[in-house]
Amino acid sequence: MTRIAKIERDTTETQIKLELNLDGSGNFSGSTGVGFFDHMLQLFTRHGCFDLNVDVSGDLHVDQHHTVEDTGICIGQAIRQAIGDKKGIRRYGHFTLPMEETLCSTVWDLSGRYFLVFNAPFTTEKIGEFDTELVEDFWQALAANALCNFHVNIHYGRNNHHIAEAIFKCAARSLRMAVEHDPRSPGVPSTKGTLNG
Repeated sequence: MTRIAKIERDTTETQIKLELNLDGSGNFSGSTGVGFFDHMLQLFTRHGCFDLNVDVSGDLHVDQHHTVEDTGICIGQAIRQAIGDKKGIRRYGHFTLPMEETLCSTVWDLSGRYFLVFNAPFTTEKIGEFDTELVEDFWQALAANALCNFHVNIHYGRNNHHIAEAIFKCAARSLRMAVEHDPRSPGVPSTKGTLNG
């Protein structure tokens, strides 16, 4: 059965409509109004084999923070909604990915509990017009709302664009593994019988 979630969020800072299909084919459509961020979401969608449509209107006259963070909130909520009771999923996912001179590892546990470890030092404050600190802010918001453990480790890297790109690609590949159906384990992958906290 296709796992699709639709999320809407309307605040004084952002208005977001979003649809996520975990069993898609890697199609990204829509816009957040932040070019570099859209590029990262497109990479995330393609490498995760997800379908993602976003329609975001944010207070970009202030800065990009609310747009990026609130989109992370909505994608996290969509992941949690789409995987449902988590019966039959692998739960854990991991991947190590090279991006030219950069090497990144990401690990997920869709445990129903939030924790983020983010070891990804950037050496500049901006990539073009995009604040590099927003990369961590996005993943923090996503993980907190997906209710999962998410660990990011940049082993080494020089180019900040490559570092950000490696994180989004690697996160997609490892999340794809975590949400996949495991034919050998049809129940909830936990001895507690639940993954809801």
